Amino acid sequence: MSFRDSTVIIIETGRTVIRAGLGLHDLLKPPTVEISARVGLRKSAFTNGAEVNGKTNISDDPLASTSRASSLPQNAQRNAAVKDYLVGAQLDEALATDPDIAISWPFADNDVRDWTQAEAIWKYVLFNQLQRRRVQNESPVLLTVPPGLSRDTHERICQIFFERFNVAGLSILERPVGQLYAANSLSGVVVDIGHEKTDITPIYDGFIVHSARTSTSVGIRDCLNYLAYLLRSNQSVMTAISPPEAPLDANAVHSTLLELVNQVWKEGHVKVPSDGETAVVEEEVTDIAAVIVAGKERALIESGMKKRATKNASAAEQQRAREIEALDLITVQFKGLSLTLGKERHRFCEPLFDPTLLRGIPISDSLPKSAAEMSLSLQEAVGLAVAQTEVDQRQYIWGGLFVTGDLTQHVKGIGIALQSRLAPFIANAELQTDVQPRSLRVLNLPEYFPEYRDTGNGFAAFLGASIVAKITFNDSGGKNFVSKADYTAKGPRSVIEMAPALL
Repeated sequence: MSFRDSTVIIIETGRTVIRAGLGLHDLLKPPTVEISARVGLRKSAFTNGAEVNGKTNISDDPLASTSRASSLPQNAQRNAAVKDYLVGAQLDEALATDPDIAISWPFADNDVRDWTQAEAIWKYVLFNQLQRRRVQNESPVLLTVPPGLSRDTHERICQIFFERFNVAGLSILERPVGQLYAANSLSGVVVDIGHEKTDITPIYDGFIVHSARTSTSVGIRDCLNYLAYLLRSNQSVMTAISPPEAPLDANAVHSTLLELVNQVWKEGHVKVPSDGETAVVEEEVTDIAAVIVAGKERALIESGMKKRATKNASAAEQQRAREIEALDLITVQFKGLSLTLGKERHRFCEPLFDPTLLRGIPISDSLPKSAAEMSLSLQEAVGLAVAQTEVDQRQYIWGGLFVTGDLTQHVKGIGIALQSRLAPFIANAELQTDVQPRSLRVLNLPEYFPEYRDTGNGFAAFLGASIVAKITFNDSGGKNFVSKADYTAKGPRSVIEMAPALL
């Protein structure tokens, strides 16, 4: 059987974020739902939870993995039901009035820590955000999951979606594979920069090389702390947020600086210089057809008028503009203040490439500073991961370096910066053999997806899942998804037959 595109649901499951959307369109659209991958439970509802020092020992759960353990909290309550957990806007509203709520991140270890919590999140997305009805659920679901999940985990997911959510069909896609598909490639290495970890996944011919997967304990959180620490040297900023007549305490200053940094990078004021010369920016060529398709004619006209006005400015004004550009100053509005920042903001991503810079920097999160300091740099982790693949696969894997994650939505140039630092990890180019890697190519989302042009590579997993879903659920003779008939006949094990990686 095949399904109507308008009924298909995409759910992207990440360590810290869940994205979803209903319907596949001619122009594939970004997700309409985005929530934090966390749940909350009022502590008053606890009866005999297994909480220990703010965390739960999850090693007694045979389906949970601690090999890539996260520092994000996990509070398991064995007697809690799905309806007891707060998710999304419900949780945000509850935290605003009742801080006595235990927060859990069930997917933070790139596995499923707690099945009840996972079900609560998926249920909220399906029935609260996407307004599906369980009794008459005609929607098939394509679910992206972390790589390397066990057969038991796949079967448990299949059971939940058919028996608890009554979906019309289910297909499961490993997240890094979807990310690479979105970049129009079958082989490469996916570098997914998350909030507290960065996952590196080599892929060859559409299959993950699981033995070579690795993670580093440095992510966006460390970049935020690092730049907040550097901004302490900016006297104008410090005087504005903590005036001498009403100074803030150290914790308040750090929290305020973190808010400022979070705003700065999300507004796109951060660039990443490459290791050596900055990449040459190609001359801009306007694609009129793409502009019309994307509905941005007005923005293009306004941009052209601004350029003409600048061109007609006096020589003195142009000289002043060049001086400001050389200083690279920006002014941001923050909590009613006008703050001027300089080039120090472009050092935001430095901890990714040199974790030793984090030494001595106060980190308020529960992760010990030493864990980040001792972590491999991004280029070392990528080089190590690719080195663990088969020799004859490496030239194809190096031919597709794809940097993704939430950071890439607002910070440009990370792929080029990483490419320039990876040169030493490619074998000697003078050794001309059939399996010798000769170049390292940076991938990005293709320009022919107009709806994704302003999102960087951050939505790659969702885009890749949409592409796969459009093929999967329109192939009536294919075995790439589990139908209700399949589930009725074979039960949860039917999901194994449509997952080649599990066979």
